[in-house]
Amino acid sequence: MTLAFTHGFLLALALILPLGPQNSFIISQGSTYSRYSRALPVVITAALSDTILIILAVLGISALVTALPLLKEFLTALGAAFLIWMGWQSWHGRQLATEDEILTYWTLKRRVIHTLRASLLNPHAILDTVVVIGGGAILYPSFPEKVAYGSAAIIVSWLWFFLLSLLGRWLGRLKGRLPTLTWINRISAGIMWSIAARYLLQVSQSLKNFAG
Repeated sequence: MTLAFTHGFLLALALILPLGPQNSFIISQGSTYSRYSRALPVVITAALSDTILIILAVLGISALVTALPLLKEFLTALGAAFLIWMGWQSWHGRQLATEDEILTYWTLKRRVIHTLRASLLNPHAILDTVVVIGGGAILYPSFPEKVAYGSAAIIVSWLWFFLLSLLGRWLGRLKGRLPTLTWINRISAGIMWSIAARYLLQVSQSLKNFAG
C-alpha cells in the first residue's frame, strides 16, 4: 500500500504542476481579494472537481478512452479548441480597478461556474486525470491499494490548490493586485496557446498515422 500511495502522490504531482486554466484562475483569485476567504470557493470547487475525476479514473473509466483511440483524438482536438478559447479570455480579460468592481463582476456563482468549466470541461485535464492516473490504477488489483493510490492523488490536488491560492495572495501583496492579475493572465494565455498548438500537432500526426 505504501508503494501505491507513493506512486499516486508523485504521479498526481507531476500532472498538476503545469500552469493551465485551472491553476492560473486559482492564482488570480488568490491575488485579487484582500480577504483570503473570498478565494476559498474556487479552491474547494477545483479540488472537489479533481476528486471526482480521480475517483472515476481509479474506478476504471480510462478503459473506455483507451479502447476507442479516435475518442482520445477527438478529446485532444476539443482540448486544443478549449485552450485557445480560454487563452483568448485570459489575454483579453476584463481589467477591473477596485475589489468592489471585481466582486460585482465575479459573483460567487460566476466564479464557481468558471472553475467547474476549467476543471470538468477541459479535455486536457480529463485526459491527464482519467487516462494517466486511471492507467496507473490498473497496476493495483486489490481495493485497498487502489484506495491508497487514489487517496494520494486526491491529497495532492487539495494541497496544491491551497498552495496556489496562497502563492497568488503573496504575489498580489508583493506588486499590487491589478498588475499581478494582468501579468498572470498574459503568461497563462501564452502557456495555454502553446499547449493547444502541441495538441493540434499531435492530432494531425495521429490522423496521418490512421490514414496511412
